[in-house]
Amino acid sequence: MSGRVAARYEPNPGELLVEYEFPPQAVVPVVTGYRFSKAKGMQPVPRKEPEAKKLYGDLLARLTLRTLAEAFAATPPDAVTGIVFNGYVATKDKATGQDVRPLLISINADREKFALVQLDEPQLDPVLCLRQHLNAIVSPHPYDLEPVRPVVSFDLLRYKFVDEMDVVASLDSRPDLLHLKPVEFEHLIRQLFEKIGMKSWVTQASKDEGVDAVAVNEDPIVGGLCIIQAKRWSKLVTVESVHALAGVMEHKRAAKGVLVTTSWVGKASRDFAATNGRIEIIEGRHLKSLLKQHLNIDVLISLPARPSGWSDSDLA
Repeated sequence: MSGRVAARYEPNPGELLVEYEFPPQAVVPVVTGYRFSKAKGMQPVPRKEPEAKKLYGDLLARLTLRTLAEAFAATPPDAVTGIVFNGYVATKDKATGQDVRPLLISINADREKFALVQLDEPQLDPVLCLRQHLNAIVSPHPYDLEPVRPVVSFDLLRYKFVDEMDVVASLDSRPDLLHLKPVEFEHLIRQLFEKIGMKSWVTQASKDEGVDAVAVNEDPIVGGLCIIQAKRWSKLVTVESVHALAGVMEHKRAAKGVLVTTSWVGKASRDFAATNGRIEIIEGRHLKSLLKQHLNIDVLISLPARPSGWSDSDLA
């Protein structure tokens, strides 16, 4: 079982910040089995509420411990000495119908202290481990979604994400990128970044504040939040677009920004990106090469005119 995860590395003081979206209470089956009787036939045996609540609390605790274990195992000890973990559930407020994300587990886990935990020990009580050994803040009633205060406040999941779309599987043998719908192009870029090795999501249209997609590089040294703008354009992408990307990066405190386009940029845009140091521009011909290299897709880009310095093979 896995949930949506986002992470950011803070080199000083060597902490990994992790947000994890827990599964809802519905993952606990309400039926424990079935009983047959001649009078009523096959009848479900409902699970008792106290048992369901305990199972859900244990599940969230085990997911927290497993996530911490995998994160510590995947990062160098000298780079990550601790992990701040906040575990939420995405649900609805029954009183208002609004989307809410109650925080159910929050912990600042020390690597050395966590190393003492034997996760595969059958007698390990995951909730007790979190509360008494690791000093985590655990909701007293997680099944009822009673929230707790975080040990550290941060929000990596503040974006409105949309469901994933497998664009690659539906493409023709030699698709023209300019014939894709804008949302199809954004998902194609998402799939490209995932293939390169990053976790990425496409944001909802009109609610992204200048963000088409978000990617997280989980490398503890050079990783971080990456803002992606995908422009399926046939004309020059102006320097104003690059300035706008820099503004969004500053607002979102992103480590990196990538402008991906089917067309091209001018010298002013390249100079600004070089001065900024955290912006990368992927023009159409470079994008064509990346799609071939990582997704094995040979694409066309039917620009009305060939940009200066490009060859025919960059488009066809």
